[in-house]
Amino acid sequence: MEIKLKLNGSNIVREIAPDLLLIDFLRDNKCFSVKRGCETSNCGLCTVLMDGTPILSCSLLAARADGHEIYTLEGLQEEASAFVGFLADQGTDQCGFCNPGFVMNTIALLRENPDPTDEEILQFLSGNLCRCSGYEGQLRGIRAFLDSREG
Repeated sequence: MEIKLKLNGSNIVREIAPDLLLIDFLRDNKCFSVKRGCETSNCGLCTVLMDGTPILSCSLLAARADGHEIYTLEGLQEEASAFVGFLADQGTDQCGFCNPGFVMNTIALLRENPDPTDEEILQFLSGNLCRCSGYEGQLRGIRAFLDSREG
């Protein structure tokens, strides 16, 4: 079957198998920031934005993305660069495996709510699993970024 979508700003037309998962489609199209973790929609490593909304690409058939706009971290480097240094300063990138999912969800959060409370930040990021940190570093990093915009 043929699908047409916009991937990181570029129009894509591909022939795919009907059972192809979006994560595999994206990785086949050189979007290696999208990672396979739990394959049960619980870890957030495969988070991408579909029409601006974070989704888990491991639980969506690529055919369902037909006609939609998909962004991965590869297409959002400029937006991500504004705050990833703040995350790194807090030691949130110990192994780095979960970072793309956290960054994608942080982008979605800040687009939806440019001035979230700490509770809103933690709630929005709750679907991302990190085994190295206790999520406090991510919270401190995002808070430091938000505070830097104010001053």
